[in-house]
Amino acid sequence: MAGFLSEQQSFPDLQNWEDSAKKISDAHVAVNKLRAYHELQDEELQNEEELREARGRFKENQTKVSVSQNTLNKLNERLTELAKGIGTSNGGYDFQEWFYDLMDFYEIPNRRPYNHEGRQIDGSITLSGTTYLVELKFTAEQSAAPDIDSLYKKVTTKADNTMGIMVAISGYSSVAIKEASGSRTPLLLLDHSHVYLALRGIMSFSEIVDRVRRHASQTGEAYLDVNRFNS
Repeated sequence: MAGFLSEQQSFPDLQNWEDSAKKISDAHVAVNKLRAYHELQDEELQNEEELREARGRFKENQTKVSVSQNTLNKLNERLTELAKGIGTSNGGYDFQEWFYDLMDFYEIPNRRPYNHEGRQIDGSITLSGTTYLVELKFTAEQSAAPDIDSLYKKVTTKADNTMGIMVAISGYSSVAIKEASGSRTPLLLLDHSHVYLALRGIMSFSEIVDRVRRHASQTGEAYLDVNRFNS
């Protein structure tokens, strides 16, 4: 009823009175006030609905964040447990499984370890249209130049858009980093500090790879310490 009255534009019942002009004028004022009040009510109802929706979205996002953090915490705990077997064959296989669970968490397309023409490939991931062959090193000692050479040979026998990522928990010797670096290097080197950056949720794994790749494109250096990410 209030909505109907607020839309009224003419007042035939007020015609032919001695003070018709005043009555009609007063009616217009009353209708305008009613219309303004009605619009205010509609706006308040709309704002209330938007507020309910916003609260619902916030609660949903909070749940997602909580679930994600719990998953990262569990992955972190698993890696801590795996560290007890560092340098062993079983530890290496367990680390491979753990790594691809991390890739699944970050929804990165991947292929788990496989053999190709007699070569063991520790799997692959695909980011921004580039396929990266993965080499995982779960050893107590730093990865050395022969490890770099092995991955380089695997990468350079594949398609042009193929690159390589080595993840060495114990890092690299200076010679290994030098061997992996150079003009148009197809290799990126990550270590435990990059892994833990992803585990803490500070950067996603894909963001970490993009940052190291950008550095390699600009400098030819295959390795970028996380402490230099902001430089």
